[in-house]
Amino acid sequence: MDTLKRPLDATLSSSPAFGTPLHPIPAQRPPPPPPAFKPAIQTILPIILPPATLRPLAFRTFTKKHNLTLNASALQSLATFIGRHCGTGWREEGTGEKVLEEAARLWKAEGGAVIVEDGERLKGILKTLEGSMSGGKVGLVRKGSTAISRQSSFAFGNDSAVDLTKDGMRGMQRPSLGNEERTSSFGLSKLHVEDPADDEHDDDEASTDPRAWLKVISAFDQPRFTYDVEKKHFIPSPIKPSPFPPPSHKTAIFRERYNIIHQRLLRNEAFQAPSFSAALQKSRRDGGGAATNYKITPVANLLGRGGSSHLLLGQLIVAPTGTLALNDPSGSISISLEHATPFQGGTDENAQPYFCPGMIVLVDGVYEEDWAGAGSSGLGNTGGVGGTIGGRFIGFGIGGPPVEKRDASLGAGESGGGFGWTDFMGTGSDRAVGTRMRRLERRLLTAPEKEDRRKMVVMSEVTLNEPATLLALRKVLSLYTSSPPTTFLLMGNFLSAAALTGTRDTDSIAYKEAFNELAALLADFPSLLRHSTFVFVPGDNDPWASAFSAGASTLIPRDGVPELFTSRIKRAFANAKEAGDSSKGEAIWTSNPARLSLFGPAHEICVFRDDISGRFRRAVVRIGQATKKDSPLEPEEQQQPHTNLNPSDEDTDGDILMSGALPSSPPAPPSPPQPHLAPPVQPVQPQSDTEAYPLLLAKKTILTLLPQSTLSPFPLSLRPTHWDYTPSSLSLYPLPHTLVLADAEMEAYSLVFEGCCVLNPGRLVVDGGTNGRAGKGKRVGWCEYDSWTKRGRVRGEWVG
Repeated sequence: MDTLKRPLDATLSSSPAFGTPLHPIPAQRPPPPPPAFKPAIQTILPIILPPATLRPLAFRTFTKKHNLTLNASALQSLATFIGRHCGTGWREEGTGEKVLEEAARLWKAEGGAVIVEDGERLKGILKTLEGSMSGGKVGLVRKGSTAISRQSSFAFGNDSAVDLTKDGMRGMQRPSLGNEERTSSFGLSKLHVEDPADDEHDDDEASTDPRAWLKVISAFDQPRFTYDVEKKHFIPSPIKPSPFPPPSHKTAIFRERYNIIHQRLLRNEAFQAPSFSAALQKSRRDGGGAATNYKITPVANLLGRGGSSHLLLGQLIVAPTGTLALNDPSGSISISLEHATPFQGGTDENAQPYFCPGMIVLVDGVYEEDWAGAGSSGLGNTGGVGGTIGGRFIGFGIGGPPVEKRDASLGAGESGGGFGWTDFMGTGSDRAVGTRMRRLERRLLTAPEKEDRRKMVVMSEVTLNEPATLLALRKVLSLYTSSPPTTFLLMGNFLSAAALTGTRDTDSIAYKEAFNELAALLADFPSLLRHSTFVFVPGDNDPWASAFSAGASTLIPRDGVPELFTSRIKRAFANAKEAGDSSKGEAIWTSNPARLSLFGPAHEICVFRDDISGRFRRAVVRIGQATKKDSPLEPEEQQQPHTNLNPSDEDTDGDILMSGALPSSPPAPPSPPQPHLAPPVQPVQPQSDTEAYPLLLAKKTILTLLPQSTLSPFPLSLRPTHWDYTPSSLSLYPLPHTLVLADAEMEAYSLVFEGCCVLNPGRLVVDGGTNGRAGKGKRVGWCEYDSWTKRGRVRGEWVG
C-alpha cells in the first residue's frame, strides 16, 4: 500500500470528514500600533562609586571654586548619589561635575556653613537634584514651586531665583530701604544689582543719586550671627531675640567675645608656629634665643607649672574678694599687675590705653603656685579646671589684642580666606556683591558734578531746648543750602536734661515743643529737605529710656525717638516735597547704636552716641605701681602738655601711629633674649611736646576700644546691655570703614587707625550755650565726612 505523502506546511482541518474549508494562519502578525506618547528616557545603569575616586573632582569643585570643605560623610553621600543617577558616564560625559556644581551652588544659596556636612540640609539638596535628573544629567532644578537654572541657581531667603542674565537685570529698581525679611548670610541678599555692562547706559535717577543706595540699619534689625568654634565660621543665630532671655544668654556674651578675639589672634602671624623653613634655620644658626611666635596658655594649663612664664588671654574682672582676676573659658586665676607695663604707649601715661574690668587683654608674666589651693581664698573649694586656680599670676606686660584690618577679616585681596561670604549687615556679602558695589560707588562718587553729594554732615549733642543750639543749627544748615550733602546725621541728647523725669522743663510737652521748634527751623531750608536724608540718633536723655534712668546710663541698644514727638518734622518734609520737584528727602529715626550702609558692603558706618571716655576714666585699673616707685619719672616727664591745637591739623590720609599695636608679622628675634617675653610691639615714637593733650586722649580712647571688637567692653553691672542683641549690634568685627563715636566730653577729632576712620563731632555748641540765651562768642563745631575718601574733617564757625 502506497504511503500518502503530504507537504510539511499542510494544515489539517478540524472537521471529522476533512470537508470544512481551510483558513490558513498568517505567517507573521502585524506589529501593534505605537502608543500616543513614548517618553525617550535613557536607561542608566547604577554603579558603586568609591568616595576616593570622586574626591579629586569634588575638591576641585567645592574647595577651589566655591571655598567649601567636604567632610567624609558628605563625600560618601555625593558619591552614592552620583553613582546611582549618573552611572558610568559620570566622568566621560561630565555629568558628575555638573551635579557637584549644582550641589555647591544650592548649599551656598541656603546659607550653609563652610564645612559641608551630611545632614538634613544636604539630604534636601540631593532630593531637589533627584527630581531634576533626566538621563543622568541635571536638567531644570525645581525647589518647591520655583525653577532654578544653572545660570541662576542661587536661592535666597524666600527661595526665589535671581535672574543674573542681562535681560533680567534691566528695569530693576534700587533696593528697598524698609524693614525686609533677613536673607541668608551668603549670596546677593536683597540687593537687586544691575548688570555691569549697563553701568554706562543707565542714567535713571534711582541709580545715579548716591542717596538712593543709603540704608540705615537699626540695631534691632541687624542680622544676628554667632561664631561656631568647631566650624570656625559665623552661622546665623537660630534663637529668636527676646528682651527677657534666659540666664544662659548672659554667659554666652563673654564666650562669644572671647571666641571672636581668640580666632582673630590666632590668625595673626605673630601667633602662628613657623615651619622648618630656611629663615627659621638661619635664625637658629645666628643663635637667636627668643622665639618669633607666641603661644597662648589656657588658665587651666597653669596647674603644676609654677615658676614658668606664660602668655594669657582672658577677661579682666574684679573677683568677689576684691582682687583682680583673669577669666577664660577654662578657669580663673588671681592676677597681680603691680609690676606690669603696657605693651603700647611706652612710659607716657597719656599714650597708654585704658585697662578696665570687662576687657579682654593679653598678660605676659610668671605663674606662682600656691600649695594651699584655691580654698585659701576664703571662697570655698572652687579650684580645679573650670574654677579658680590656686596661686596667682604676676604680670610683667599687659596689652590689648592686636587689631585686624577689615580686608584681612573678610579675606579681600591677596589674603584669601576670611568671612567674605557672611552678610553681617543684611545688605549682601562682600564676596557676592562687593566688587559690583565698589564699581558702582566709583562711578557715582568720582564724577565732578557729584562732589557735593559725597559729603555727610555729622552733629552731636543737639540740645533743642537751648536757643544757642537752634542758632548754631541754623548757621550750619545755611552753609549747605547751595550744595546739599547726602546726609545730615543729628545725634542726641536732644534735651539738656533727662526727659520725662517729672519736672516741668523735661515733661512730654516740653520735649515735643523742642522738636516743633526744630521742624520750624527745617521748614526754612526746603532744598535740604528735598535733596538730603536726615538721620536722628538718640542719647541717654531721650525717651523712653530716660523716664527710667533719670540721666544715668541707659540700656543699650535702645530704640529711636518715638513717633509721638516727631509728627511735626514729618509734616515739614511732606510740605517740602509738595512744593518742590520730584526729589524726595526723608527723615529716619533710628536706634543707638546704628549702622549706615552706603553701596551695600562697600561702605559701612557705625554710629554710637555715648560718653565712653569718661566711663573709661572712671573704671580704669591702676597698673605698675611698684615699677613707678622703683624708677620715678623726672619732673619734666610728669607734666602733661595742655596746648590747644586743632585736631583737624593732623594728617588723616593714612593711619596714625598711636601706640605701636601688634604688627601683622613677627619681628626679628631680640638680642640678648629677655626672661619674660612680651608680644612684639612696634617702636613707639616719643610724643611731641607740642601735641595737644585732647588729641592724646582721643588716641588713648581709640587704642582702647578698637582692639576689644565691641562698643561696650564693660561688665554688665557697669554698662547694662540687651543680652540677645549685644553680640551683633555692638560688635566691631569686622572693623567698619568708619566709626562715628559721638562723645560730648571730648573735643572734636578725626583719626584713622588700622584703616578705620574714627570720628567725634563733639558738642554742637562748644563754648557756652547753657545759660539759656544766645550770647556772643559761641563756637559751633561739627564734622564733615567724605563718603568717597572715607575720611572726616573737623569744621568750626563762630556765631554771635
